[in-house]
Amino acid sequence: MAVVSKRMSSYTAPDRYEYSFPFLGDDATISVDDNRVGPLYKHVFPPQVAPQLSFIGLPLKVIPFTLFELQSNWVAGVLSGRIELPSEEEMMRDVMAFYSGLDARGWPRRYTHVLGDCEFKYENWLAGQCRRECIEDWRREMFAVAMEDNVDHHGNHRDMWDGGHRDHLLVQANREFTQYFSAANRP
Repeated sequence: MAVVSKRMSSYTAPDRYEYSFPFLGDDATISVDDNRVGPLYKHVFPPQVAPQLSFIGLPLKVIPFTLFELQSNWVAGVLSGRIELPSEEEMMRDVMAFYSGLDARGWPRRYTHVLGDCEFKYENWLAGQCRRECIEDWRREMFAVAMEDNVDHHGNHRDMWDGGHRDHLLVQANREFTQYFSAANRP
């Protein structure tokens, strides 16, 4: 997780999943309550000070690199003026609606940044903001398979792949990734 300021002079990457931002001092704009960092519009911008302060990398139990790249692109677009944020009031309404939805599901505050089944919807929203392509279906399917295997095999899933009906995912991933290699370097 990274915190980015418009006048960035440092980069801080916490090494635990318990959020704490002592460098913000006693600023009442941002609070951490039962590991909920807020209020944040779309897990990134504090409405009161956006876009001068942003948080990249808060969501938990996600595919981190794709998500954090999209968040970074969104922040860069906002800071450059290519992407416009809603008004402070609109962002706060969105935050409060999000919190109400979590409360209605009975989720404790510490699950605020656990995206779960909403990860790809959120990523596709970010992609739309940045005018990028949505996340491919094969990535969603591979993630679902990995999560299912994690539950079924109690964390030992990294050493297993049953093949068969899942091999098509590897073929699709290979096809996707080979486009990034020059023809001279392809196998």
